Amino acid sequence: MAKKTVVIGFVGTQLDRGEGEDRWGRWRPTVSIGMQEDLQVDRLELLHDEAGEETAKRIAADFRLVSPETLVNLHGIPARDPWDFESVYESLFDFASRYPFDPDREDYLVHISTGTHVMQICLFLLTESRHIPGRLLQTGYRDRRDAKGTYDVIDLDLSRYDRIAARFELEAKEGAAFLKSGIETRNPAYNALVDRIARVAERSDDPVLLTGPTGVGKTRLARLIYEWKRKKRRVTGPFVEVNCATLKGAAAMSALFGHEKGAYTGAVSKREGLMRAADGGMLFLDEVGELGPDEQAMLLRAIEEKRFYPLGSDSESRSDFQLICGTNRGLGRMVREGKFRADLLARVSLWTFRIPGLAERPEDIAPNVDYEVARVSEKYGRKVRFSREALGLFLRKAVSPEAAWRGNFRDLSGAVTRMAVLSEGGRITESVVEAEWKRLRDGWREADGGDSKDDGDSALVRSVLGARAEETDPFDIPQLALVIRTCRAEPTLSAAGRTLFRESMKKRKSSNDSDRLRKYLARFGLTWDEVREGGEKEGA
Repeated sequence: MAKKTVVIGFVGTQLDRGEGEDRWGRWRPTVSIGMQEDLQVDRLELLHDEAGEETAKRIAADFRLVSPETLVNLHGIPARDPWDFESVYESLFDFASRYPFDPDREDYLVHISTGTHVMQICLFLLTESRHIPGRLLQTGYRDRRDAKGTYDVIDLDLSRYDRIAARFELEAKEGAAFLKSGIETRNPAYNALVDRIARVAERSDDPVLLTGPTGVGKTRLARLIYEWKRKKRRVTGPFVEVNCATLKGAAAMSALFGHEKGAYTGAVSKREGLMRAADGGMLFLDEVGELGPDEQAMLLRAIEEKRFYPLGSDSESRSDFQLICGTNRGLGRMVREGKFRADLLARVSLWTFRIPGLAERPEDIAPNVDYEVARVSEKYGRKVRFSREALGLFLRKAVSPEAAWRGNFRDLSGAVTRMAVLSEGGRITESVVEAEWKRLRDGWREADGGDSKDDGDSALVRSVLGARAEETDPFDIPQLALVIRTCRAEPTLSAAGRTLFRESMKKRKSSNDSDRLRKYLARFGLTWDEVREGGEKEGA
C-alpha cells in the first residue's frame, strides 16, 4: 500500500498572500505545491500565528481549488514573536510532540520556503533531529509570473548524496592523517584504530580512555586529539595535562581541584586547580589508575555534574571540560581488586582505545624511523641520514626476535637521536647502528633482570591473548613472546618454524616445522593470522 504524502509548513508572510484575481497570476509558494503534477499531496498541515489566521484561511481555500483531493488542516501556533527563536522553537516543539506521526503509513515533507527565517530554521532543526520524521520540501520559481514554479525534496540523510559522502570520507582521512602526524603507517589494525579515534574526536565530547604499554605515545595522541578538536571548533579552552602518578595526598586534591588559603599546612594562598584551568578545553589525566579513592570520587562528580569543591571551600567551582584518560595498567583488574571505582571506569571508558606497542606494529617501524630522522634533523639544524646499508641493518634488527622494544616508540626515538648525534657529518653508518643496537639490547636485558611484572614480554603476550594472558603461566611467557616476535618477523608460517626450530632440524632428516609451530600456537588458542594481526584488540 502506497504511503500518503503529508506536507507541513508555515503560512507565508508575504509571497503567500493573494489579492483578487492577481493571486492566480503570480507564484505563491504554498499554493504552488498543489499545482505540481508529479506531487500528489494527501494532506496539508498549515501552521500560522495569530496574525496570520485570515491569510491561512484564504490559502487553504485556494489550495483546495488547485488540489481538491487534498485535506487542509489549520494549526494555530502561539508564538509570541515570529522572530524570537525561543518562542518559535518552543511552539513548534510542542506541535511536533503532540502530532500523531505515522511514518510507516505516511511520508512527511516539511516546507521551508515560507514563514520568517526563524520559523524556517526551527523547522529545519526539528526535522534534522527527527522530532519531525520527514524530508525537506523547497519551492521556488524561475519567473514570478509562473504560478506553478518548481520544487525540490531534500533528504537529510547526507549519506545518500555521493559528493557530500565523498567530502565526509575525505575529511575522515584528513583527521586520521592529522592524528598520525603525517606518518604513513602501514599496520592495518593501527590505521583502522586511528580512523575510529578521528571520527570519535570530531563527533563526540564524551570521555576517551587510551590504554597501552609505556612509551606508545598516549600523551602525544591525547594532545593531537585536542588539536584536532580545536581545529574543528569542538573546544576553545586550553589543553591541561596531569600526571596522576606524581599526585599524592592533599597535594593531589589541591593540584586537581584547587584549595582555599589555609586549607592545609603550606597552603599560604588560594589556588584554582588544574580542573578549573581546563574549563572550555581538555583535561588529560595520564596514569589515571594512580589516583587515590578520594580523588576518584571527586573526579566522578566533576565529570557528571561539571562541579566540584576545592579543598577547604564551602563554595562549588564549575568547569566544563572534556576528558581524556591514559593508563598502562589494567583498570578492570584494579576494579576487581578494589583499587579503582567501577562507576568511574564505566564513565571514563565509553570510548576505549588500546594503542598497540612497537613490537605489534613491525610494518610501522620504517616510516617512524623516517619521521624521527626528520625530527632530529630539524631539532639540531643539520641534515641527518642513514646510509643504505645502515638503514637496512637497523630495520632488520628492529623486527628481529631479539628486538624487545620495552619502551616502545620512546626507545625508537631515543635510538635515532643518539645515532644522529654520534654520526659523523650527519651520516649514520653500520658501525653506529651496531653500537646503538648493543646499547638497546643491554638495556632490555637489564630491565628483564628486574622484578617488574609489566615487562615487554608480558605486554606483548597480553596484546595477543587479551584477558587470557592472566591464565598463562609465567614460565610460558618468555617463550611465547619469542614465538610471537619471530612470527611477525618472518613472512610465512614455514619460515617462522624454520627459524624457531633450526637446531632440532639439523638432527632430523625431515620435519614439518610449520605444523609443529601451528600446534604450539594452538596450545594458547592462537592461529598464525591472530599472532600476525595482534590477537584480541580493545577499541571503541
